[in-house]
Amino acid sequence: MAYMEAAVVVYLRELFYPEGFHFPLKALPAKLAWIEIGREASTMAMLIAVGMAAGKSPWSRFSIFILVFGAWDIFYYLWLKILLGWPSSFLEWDILFLIPLPWTGPVIAPMIVAACMIYAALEVLYMEKKGLSFTIKKGETVFIALGAAAILASFLWDAGIVLNQGVPTKFQWKIFGSGELMGLLAFVQAARRNKARRS
Repeated sequence: MAYMEAAVVVYLRELFYPEGFHFPLKALPAKLAWIEIGREASTMAMLIAVGMAAGKSPWSRFSIFILVFGAWDIFYYLWLKILLGWPSSFLEWDILFLIPLPWTGPVIAPMIVAACMIYAALEVLYMEKKGLSFTIKKGETVFIALGAAAILASFLWDAGIVLNQGVPTKFQWKIFGSGELMGLLAFVQAARRNKARRS
């Protein structure tokens, strides 16, 4: 799936950025823009389908979904590096997603999110394999949701600039970092509490 995604990006860049990808983004014809949005939605549907088919409980289904999502994202950039020699560094900016608005940021940012998703998924799946159902408290859910919202805000921060064919210049690392820390600490607390309950 990661190779497939990377292959489509290779074709798009060959057509619209033959000299190499860079901001500002070139305007796609409306038809192609909608096709690209549909492709992204279809990719998400495939990832969700994997979780639904492989999981046995709501938590295991969600965990498998975020596990394959994280792995897909990391291997997507690995394939771009193999096929295009891009990115030249983890700090190079990329267009990350288009739904509902353009997400942008340095390549390392979505890879950090992907690594955390993989970690969280493996923790939950390990606990379920040991016969322990994963539970989460209201406060933990709130902090994880706030963390996710902060991360999303950091990716969407320059959406207006990008839509107006501008060049994003400064990633909101403080917002991104606080969101990552908030969500990760809340999850770790939930995981420890669940493991202590088993003990």
